[in-house]
Order: sequence, then C-alpha cells, then structure tokens
Amino acid sequence: MGANLAAGLIVVVLVCALGGAVYAVIRHRGRRAIATAAQRATYDVLHIAELAAEPLRSGLTEPAAAKAVRHLRALTGAAGIALTDARSVLAFDGIGEHHREHAAAAAVKAVAAGRPTVLGGRELPCDLVDCPIRGAVVVPLAQRAGALVALSDGPPAPGLVQATAETARWVGTQLALAELDTSRARLARAEVRALRAQISPHFIYNALTAIASFVRTDPELARELILEFAEFTRYSFRAHGEFTTLAEELRSIDRYLTIERARFGERLQVRLQIAPEVLPVTLPFLCLQPLVENAVRHGLSRKPGMGTVSIVARDAGAECHITVEDDGVGMDPAALLNADDATDAGQHVGLRNVDDRLRSVFGDGFGVVVETAPDAGTKVSMRVPKFHPGVTSH
Repeated sequence: MGANLAAGLIVVVLVCALGGAVYAVIRHRGRRAIATAAQRATYDVLHIAELAAEPLRSGLTEPAAAKAVRHLRALTGAAGIALTDARSVLAFDGIGEHHREHAAAAAVKAVAAGRPTVLGGRELPCDLVDCPIRGAVVVPLAQRAGALVALSDGPPAPGLVQATAETARWVGTQLALAELDTSRARLARAEVRALRAQISPHFIYNALTAIASFVRTDPELARELILEFAEFTRYSFRAHGEFTTLAEELRSIDRYLTIERARFGERLQVRLQIAPEVLPVTLPFLCLQPLVENAVRHGLSRKPGMGTVSIVARDAGAECHITVEDDGVGMDPAALLNADDATDAGQHVGLRNVDDRLRSVFGDGFGVVVETAPDAGTKVSMRVPKFHPGVTSH
C-alpha cells in the first residue's frame, strides 16, 4: 500500500467472490491514489448490500424480495438464487428458474430442520438435456422465516456455501430490523391512543363545564368556545398520521388555551415566542400539547393568583429547540424520577409518553429534559431535528 494511501485511508476489506482485476483512480484529501482490486471489491460489496437492504427493511414480502434478489445473487456469486418464505419462492434471479419447485421444496425442509443443506445434481432432477444447474446451497433465514437458495452451475464449492450462509445471516439481520421498525410503529400508535385516553376524561369535562357557564351570560362566547372545542377534539382524535408539523400542533394548543383561559380568566397568562423558520418542522403527533396541558393542570391550577405559561421554539441550525415553562407550584424532582409511571402518579400527564416517542423516533439523544423544584415552576425542553429519515407529516 502506498504511503499516501496509508496516511489517510483505512479500508476494511471484505472477502467477496467477485472476479477480475478491477482498478480505479480515487481522490483522497486532494491526493491521487490507486485503489487495488480488493479495495474496489469492498466498495462494490458495500454498495450492493446497501441496495439490497432498502427493500428488505420493509419485511419479507414478494415486492421486497423481487427488488432485493438480484443484489443477493451478486453478493453470493451464485448462478441463480431464490428467496423464499416458509412455504414458497418469493422471487428468483439468474439461471435455473425451472428449478423453482425444487428450490421451494428444499427451502421448506431446511427451514423445518433449521440448518443449511447442500444439494447435488441428483437431488435436482431435470428434463432439460442442457440444464446448467449442478447443485444448490439452501440456508434458512433467522427465526426460520424463509430461506436463501443459491443454485450452482457446478458442484457447490465451499466458497459458495460460505457466501450463501453469510448472506442469509445478513438478510436475517435486515428482516429483524424491519420487524423492530414495525414494532416501534405499533408501539408509537398504541402510545398515542393511550395519550388520547388520558387527555379526554378530565379536559372534556372541564371544557364542557366552562362552556356551559357562558351559555346564558355570554352566548356568543359560548358559541366560539364550542367551535374551538370541536376543532381541538378533531385534531386530537384524528385517525391518520403519526407526525404533524409544529404549526399544526401550535394551532391545537391555541384552541386548548382559549378554552382554559375561559375557565381561569386573568389568572392564566400565555407567552409565545416562535421563530417562523421552525413552523414547518415535523414532530410526533401530540408531543407538545401534553406538556402545555401539564403546565396548566399541575403547575398553575394549584397556584394562587396569576400564573404564566411560556412556549418558546427557536431555530438552532439543524434542530428546533422547544421549551414549555410555567411559574407554578413545581414538584420534587425525586418524585418524578422515582415514579414507576408519571401518569399513574397523577403528575405530568403524558410526559413519559412524549419522552419515549421522541427517543423512539429520533434516538436516545432527543428525549425531554425536565427542570423543576417545589415552588419554582417547571421547564420542559426538547430538541427536534429539522429533517430526519422516515419522518414526514404527510
């Protein structure tokens, strides 16, 4: 390896059955270096794996298998390859597709046995005189979800056996990640349903009570509050979309605060400081509204006299920084940390729910941060990336 390459480029070499001596000229830190065939093979393998990973992350389905199988054949170097579920072939690529039924039958047996199988020519009978297929390697996928069947135009060599086994293991990993993504999505939907159930009983009762108090004394105000309440509930209980925009969430919060101000009168003050640049930012549905509700319900309703809720959203480069703060009664931080479930403890409805969903969507570095103390108010902060893969409000 040349001195220039050794000084600034570390390459992890993956062994792959790619034939031919391929050379390329690459640039690194402004200097030219000659990539070897092994290094070029590494780049090719990583690129092919990336192409196969994208469809597999949607699960083991016929459309996903059809998009991935060609790349899987390139990874193994097989003459033909089949990707199956536990019962049948989902997709095939290469030569030997007339052995599709044999591949399916062999896959069923391998999945049932839970171990790889190597087939010879006698185990792949064929009526075609010029059939090039002379053997196959069958490797079950993780959790016996299906199998990878690699057909060979000669007796299956040890290299093909190993390549098929490693590729099948990698496919199993992608399918496990797909299942994890699906589980997270189901959990997120369940958490939103739970949050709606927590919000509805106390707020709906209080809202209707407040509206009823104005029906005779101020019918016009009562009518406006009914419309605001209708729009609030329509947003909170909508059936589609796991994500929303900051602008939409703030509109719902404004309706909520309009109703609460009708209840508390001058006791409730609201301060908003929103950077226009962050209004289109996408965030999990109902992740900001519960924080505002907590500020009113637990912070200010128990405080004598006037109280203020402050909502601030700042542009922070690649992120949006949001805080919800009240100057209410606060709470003991130890009680918040030690509570098995903050909602069961009657404190901060949905706080843990919001924290879990932010971490699930954006990563562990994006949970909520709570600053509080008795008689010192409460401040809840969160960071939201302006752009994140797979997160869209539409």
